[in-house]
Amino acid sequence: MNDIVNGLGRAGAYGALGLVLLVLGIFLVDLLLPGRLGRQIWQERNRNAAVVLSSSLLGIGGIVFTSIWTTYDDFGKGLVSTAAFGVLGLVMMAVAFFVIDLVTPGRLGATLVEAEPHPAVWVTASCNIAVSAVISASIA
Repeated sequence: MNDIVNGLGRAGAYGALGLVLLVLGIFLVDLLLPGRLGRQIWQERNRNAAVVLSSSLLGIGGIVFTSIWTTYDDFGKGLVSTAAFGVLGLVMMAVAFFVIDLVTPGRLGATLVEAEPHPAVWVTASCNIAVSAVISASIA
């Protein structure tokens, strides 16, 4: 019974940390895109913004998953490493966004919230997933 209670406590702590990192990811995408992200997705039904946010959330989820999966035997060290790698993933996704913005014409953020579907969304989303894969591989 102790193992179950201990496992539930660890799962709760990792789950809470994962949620915090996902919320930070939402705020990060909201900062990178012009306008309010919630309005873009839920009121204006902007698919471009939804794809960019979804890819960021999937990427962070993958990093958190990999960090938990390969966690240290020391629970505290595992939590700290998960938080550190999650934040690193968010920072690297933001850096990648700025690099894409630098090497493409126009303003990437404005392009990603256009009403019409835009191919730059798929490039940005793919970059988010690629960055998370690189961070995840570095953990494992």
